[in-house]
Amino acid sequence: MNSETPTPTPTAPTVLGEFRQLFTSSRRGARLARRVVARRLNAWGIPQGSEAYDNAVLVVAELVTNAAMHGYVHGHSFLLRVVWVTGTVRIEVADACEKRLPKTRRPEPGAESGRGLLIVEALADKWGVEDRPPGKTVWAECAL
Repeated sequence: MNSETPTPTPTAPTVLGEFRQLFTSSRRGARLARRVVARRLNAWGIPQGSEAYDNAVLVVAELVTNAAMHGYVHGHSFLLRVVWVTGTVRIEVADACEKRLPKTRRPEPGAESGRGLLIVEALADKWGVEDRPPGKTVWAECAL
């Protein structure tokens, strides 16, 4: 008698929460997006002050600031989407700018800007950029 063990079928992650909203491409819009996500994460039960909460909020802050400051296209807002699936928070920020793709760089020690994607790279488990018409979506995933 030949007995074979069936191969387990991978299960899709369970979506525990999702948030999506357009924000104006401005410093104020970026600040509001960060605050809204901080409240949403807390409402989902991700405790304020935990490493997972702090990392996700900081990644959101960096990505929405980049969209507002570097992805600005007149007349277009940026779209923020946050999805909480089992064990991970995925953050997506879409803007209409097709010409400026994000890339990490090493700023001069005294520079006041240019470290945002280095922070995202350090805090997120993975991140990337996807094309979308018009523009791009920059995403990051943070483990909980």
